[in-house]
Amino acid sequence: MKKLILLAMLSASPAFAAEGPFFSLRNTNFVVLIAFLVFVGILIWQKVPALVARLLDERAALIRQQLDEARSLREEAKALLASYEAKQQEVQAQSLRTIATAKEEAQVAAIKARADLQASISRRMAAAEDQIASAVKAAEIAVRNQAITVSIAAAGEILAAQMKADGAAASIDAAIAQVAAKLH
Repeated sequence: MKKLILLAMLSASPAFAAEGPFFSLRNTNFVVLIAFLVFVGILIWQKVPALVARLLDERAALIRQQLDEARSLREEAKALLASYEAKQQEVQAQSLRTIATAKEEAQVAAIKARADLQASISRRMAAAEDQIASAVKAAEIAVRNQAITVSIAAAGEILAAQMKADGAAASIDAAIAQVAAKLH
């Protein structure tokens, strides 16, 4: 790279510089000035500055429009975000309320189930006690009836052994009927 720069410096000698008076076509500086002025004149004659200005204005207007659109989209996005955040908070609050309600209903159901179970147990206990009392009564009646029957039979046998055959039969029958009527 250093060699290339050295070669370029040596080849650009003062021999290639502008020579002669300034206002002559042999002076390269003058020729470049005239070419530049002609170029600028053509640009002005073809109304290039106005065209460039119009294109720049159109581009600026387009950029302004895009910026306005971006701002409006940003505002819409902010509003939409706020709306969704509010909805999310509302849904979260509603879910918390639903959970609390479900817990309360579960507690009420558990209390009711306990009360129903206690009532069922009480009813079954009462029914069992009634059945036991009924069975005891039935057993007492059966035992009493059996005792009466046995005592009547025993009394009949004792009386039959002590009495004579003629009056015994009538007396035994009357006594048995009387005892049976009183005890039953």
